[in-house]
Amino acid sequence: MRDDKSDSGTILETRSLSRHFGGLSAVDGVSLICRMGEVHAVIGPNGAGKSTLINLLSGDLTPSAGQVFLHGNEVTGLSSPRISLLGVGRSYQKTNVFLSFSVFENCRLAAQSRLATSMRFFRAARSYRAVSDTAMQAIEQVGLAGRADERVDTLSHGEQRQVEIAMTLATNPRVLLLDEPLAGMGAEESSQIIELLRTLSGGHAILLVEHDMDAVFSLANTLTVMVNGAVLESGLPETVRASRAVQVAYLGEHSHA
Repeated sequence: MRDDKSDSGTILETRSLSRHFGGLSAVDGVSLICRMGEVHAVIGPNGAGKSTLINLLSGDLTPSAGQVFLHGNEVTGLSSPRISLLGVGRSYQKTNVFLSFSVFENCRLAAQSRLATSMRFFRAARSYRAVSDTAMQAIEQVGLAGRADERVDTLSHGEQRQVEIAMTLATNPRVLLLDEPLAGMGAEESSQIIELLRTLSGGHAILLVEHDMDAVFSLANTLTVMVNGAVLESGLPETVRASRAVQVAYLGEHSHA
């Protein structure tokens, strides 16, 4: 078996990863690699197992079989808090923010979650400053510096997505698991998020699940197509796009992409 660290730049890897729900194989023997500085997009029809895959990688679900490696170390079956502390951040299909809190308060809570003493309320003042600095840096990264004090429920859908990405960044991840970050957006908001993800890819490994094919082909360095829980094809986007099996199974219905 190949050595974990022989593939330069590999941050996250799965080997024959599976998750069964009764007789259904939601994820069936999936092997893939995410590298630092790259976007690995996962596409496929509804029910292909894409969100289940992200849930397995984030620790929200436990695999039925197979292995997950982070920085060459096996992390299979670790809880989501443990996975997060090891440098994996994720967003959800449904925006996961505190609507009645300000942008800054959302990001400060996320940054605070990284402290070993996150539930110790009388910590040193410098810890508060570090948390606040981390929160503001994340807000600036996503382009919301001017909106930090605004309540999240006053923001547009796209801006709420930006807040969620900022919250993810505030946990100081090296791997970003993004589940349909462009869902429900108009063209202008989508283009802003695409540019943000392109910028973030320079300092992170990004696993992106997305239905917007234009965005996928614009961003992805590697493309994996899933059908019925299994990998149909994986490789360079242009190679996958040219695959007849992929065209028949999925891209045919998006032939304009």
